[in-house]
Amino acid sequence: MAVHHTLDVRSVRLTSGPMADWQALNAAATIPHCIVQLEPSGVLANFRRAAGEETGGHQGMVFADSDLYKVIEAVAWEIARTGTRRFDLWLDEVIALIGRAQEPSGYLHTWTQLRQPEKKWAEMEWTHELYVLGHLIQAAVALDRAAGRSDLLEIAQRFADLVWDEFGPDGRDGICGHPEIETALVELHRHTGDDRYLILAGRMIDLRGHGLLPVGLLGAKYFQDHTPVRESDSAAGHAVRQLYLNAGATDVYLETGDASLLTAMDAQWDSVHDRKMYLSGAFGAHHKDEGFGEDYELPSDRAYAETCATIADLHWAWRMLLAGGSAGPAAYASVMEREVHNALAASIDATGTRFFYANPLQQRPDKVSEDAAPRERAPWYPCACCPPNIARAVAQFGAYVASSTADTLWLHQLAGAEIDLPAHLGTGVLRVATGYPLTAGIELVVDGAPAPGAILAVRIPEWSAGSLLVAPDGEHAVDADGYARAPLVAGGRYRLDLDLTPRLIRAHHRVDALRGTLALQRGPVVYCVEQADLPAGPAVDDLILLPDEGIGSNADGTLTLTCTVASEEPLYTANGEAVHTSASPVTAVPFATWGNRAPGAMRVWLPAHWWETRQIADGQLFAEIARPNKPKEAQ
Repeated sequence: MAVHHTLDVRSVRLTSGPMADWQALNAAATIPHCIVQLEPSGVLANFRRAAGEETGGHQGMVFADSDLYKVIEAVAWEIARTGTRRFDLWLDEVIALIGRAQEPSGYLHTWTQLRQPEKKWAEMEWTHELYVLGHLIQAAVALDRAAGRSDLLEIAQRFADLVWDEFGPDGRDGICGHPEIETALVELHRHTGDDRYLILAGRMIDLRGHGLLPVGLLGAKYFQDHTPVRESDSAAGHAVRQLYLNAGATDVYLETGDASLLTAMDAQWDSVHDRKMYLSGAFGAHHKDEGFGEDYELPSDRAYAETCATIADLHWAWRMLLAGGSAGPAAYASVMEREVHNALAASIDATGTRFFYANPLQQRPDKVSEDAAPRERAPWYPCACCPPNIARAVAQFGAYVASSTADTLWLHQLAGAEIDLPAHLGTGVLRVATGYPLTAGIELVVDGAPAPGAILAVRIPEWSAGSLLVAPDGEHAVDADGYARAPLVAGGRYRLDLDLTPRLIRAHHRVDALRGTLALQRGPVVYCVEQADLPAGPAVDDLILLPDEGIGSNADGTLTLTCTVASEEPLYTANGEAVHTSASPVTAVPFATWGNRAPGAMRVWLPAHWWETRQIADGQLFAEIARPNKPKEAQ
């Protein structure tokens, strides 16, 4: 059952800082771009053809319908965020089209309707019928909550009711090859109060892992059909599928209190984040199956690191925070922060209209573009799951900023925002002003009348654990759970100054791909070295970091580090060390910004002339090394 409770979707408004700026760009550029792309990609034509209004076959991927549904959901959250009416006519048109394409039975999946109408539910390992329905449900619920319009919800419920008849307790056993329907059904239950949808979601969780899917060459692990959910303690197979499944299982726990599900999700959390997460907050080591590798298998240059996997984990982490999972709220909030400011931010360019599907942490200078991993961001993909997924994730950032418990308002994400106090904590607004993570200062002001005994809990990142929350009644240190607490008082002013000293990060000794290398991080932001900052050479791949020389922080958010350059040498040599040139300063930029100037080489993890060799603690994938001996002054 829920320990933390969400705030109303309109109760948190991002007002300043990178997340607010990104939401503005999303509204102005990304969402309109996605809307435009739905026509040339064939998505809208598929619905017209299914409705009998146009001739021709199906275009695009088997799950192409979900591209439209995710864009609608992005629009819905934008309406909730700003009250905009600019998309109303478009919504009228596409929702009417979706309704016309839906069959009288409620069935709606244009790929099957156009290609093999006689084989509904016959190839569920590949057809994604329930996955697509999941995104339809999420869009419909979001639109009803945001705009009070139920036309899409009625369409979604007709389809969901058909699935109940087909796969409910009185129907046949069946699961989707791509989990996602589970978390959507729970949300439909919450929105409508209809218990059938929760029962159906739980049934699909229970049926997974019993060999219902004909899995083919990729094997049962690819589909998470190899082990029952309650017995699966290690993330495996297709990363997006695993993480959506985990979000659904956590949602079922939140509604039922089935402790066996939360126990399994605690084990899954440790597997995913202690042994299989990239420093950037990305997931998936393999291109072949878009999947997790073995524990500590985290290659930088061949990382698949699909954008949708990071978004799926964002959903799951929030649900684990609400559930009160064993890692604690600060762990979940910290992972979400890492994801938003790094892997997710890197997936889109500065214009808001070009995207990465895969997000490697190293780009070799001679890399050849691949379908899902091009050298440069692309405006769209044949498999276009990521761009509209980015749009819907960004539009709902505000939902992840804060939560409440019986007597406490919890601030999880340190972003400029206006947060309406939930009714049980009083009346008024908590205003948060900050330029974080570029700047260290965070100011909070209570405008209103908090309830007697109300408490404010502010997350203090573990890398700044010495920071104090300065409140009207004095200074408050961070508690064991990672939050500093102070009374929430009318007119109260609070301040937090974080330690944004750049840090050198090393990986667990079992991560073979990263031995002898270090990465740079400032606050939650991961940095990289990009060839664009070395136009006259040397090559990024020849740089060797000198960690003893310290790291300088620059006003523009870049860092200055000192490197030597390895001389050209044979592929293999014996009994000797590489010859290095003299040390020189090198600029490092936030990983999120790479590739905006020109295609070229990039590295997050740099070979280091010296690094801390002691093993790090069990359950810790990345750790800070000792402070450099000669820190540089800020430049």
